[in-house]
Amino acid sequence: MTGLTANVNVRKQARFDQKENRVYNGAMYTRIKRVYVDSSVISGMFDSNDHPIKAQPFWDAVNRGEIRVVLSDVLVNELERAPDTVRSFYRQIPESQIERIVSTPGSNTLAGRYIKAGVLTLNHLTDCKHVALASLASVDVLVSWNTKHIVKEPRTRRFNDVSIGFGCNEIKILTPNNIIQRGE
Repeated sequence: MTGLTANVNVRKQARFDQKENRVYNGAMYTRIKRVYVDSSVISGMFDSNDHPIKAQPFWDAVNRGEIRVVLSDVLVNELERAPDTVRSFYRQIPESQIERIVSTPGSNTLAGRYIKAGVLTLNHLTDCKHVALASLASVDVLVSWNTKHIVKEPRTRRFNDVSIGFGCNEIKILTPNNIIQRGE
């Protein structure tokens, strides 16, 4: 990975049960959600629209340990071209709440299948790679602000149809504010 990758810290939270992937919130154990984050969710914190306000509860849940973000090498490569403010925000994500994944021949094949099936065109290969990585990682949810190419029905259904045909489970594809509002 590149210089954007932060040092990995050893988890030292006494109330975290890694084997069961759950955290004690003071009253009960709750399952930690694994959420794949694409670059729009990080860069969106600096948009001039309402994305920063709508996404803040999502990032608060990450910081409280309720959500583990799944970050890929595709995201890191995109952030290398991002403004300093965006890269700085990325580096502030608690390492204890990050799971890192990398592209594989399988994820590249699945991304190509989305294109072959007409879900998106080759111009949007990076978007296809994000969905493929999230699907193969069996995340609970993929979050994105890309409502044109990723978070859009019936496109989300078509992504899942191709993924299921590839042997993956169906995943939810939502915006950051929807994951919090719906309690996904």
